[in-house]
Amino acid sequence: MQPMNPPTAPDPDTLVLTGLAPIVSPATVVLILGSFPGVRSLAQQQYYAHPQNQFWKILQAVWPDHPLPTGADSYEKKKAWLLDRGLGVWDVYAACEREGSLDSAIRSPVVNDIAGLALPKLAAIAHNGGESFKHARHTRTLGVPVYQLPSTSPANASWSFERKLAAWREVFDAHKLI
Repeated sequence: MQPMNPPTAPDPDTLVLTGLAPIVSPATVVLILGSFPGVRSLAQQQYYAHPQNQFWKILQAVWPDHPLPTGADSYEKKKAWLLDRGLGVWDVYAACEREGSLDSAIRSPVVNDIAGLALPKLAAIAHNGGESFKHARHTRTLGVPVYQLPSTSPANASWSFERKLAAWREVFDAHKLI
């Protein structure tokens, strides 16, 4: 008789992670939904904190006459900058298990209550990438147009910056944000 292998313990490198709070206001016109913050974003408690993520660079290119804040407290100022432009930011997942930052590594996700946000001026939802867009059927129930935008993640190297920018600009223009 062969000895039985002992049960395997849970992988200590796979953590249950909790996402970030939404950045929204009653003036939010377009809500941008990512999938779940990457490792650096979670560590810094800031959306799109990875320096190679093009989120902030794309937004700066959409509004070149309104420079992104820099320096001390720049993230708090960036949040106000987003809100001043009618944007909101959140993720479709409130929590998940994941090693690293890739969407493909997300396990056991818990979906955020997007419908529970009080956004009286909401005119559209824009999913930042394919993993987020998998939940478009839920966001369509809010009665506003839903878009899939190309991911700003460094993992999305198949789209050039210019092509991503054009897609993002088109959505913002359609909702009179530029």
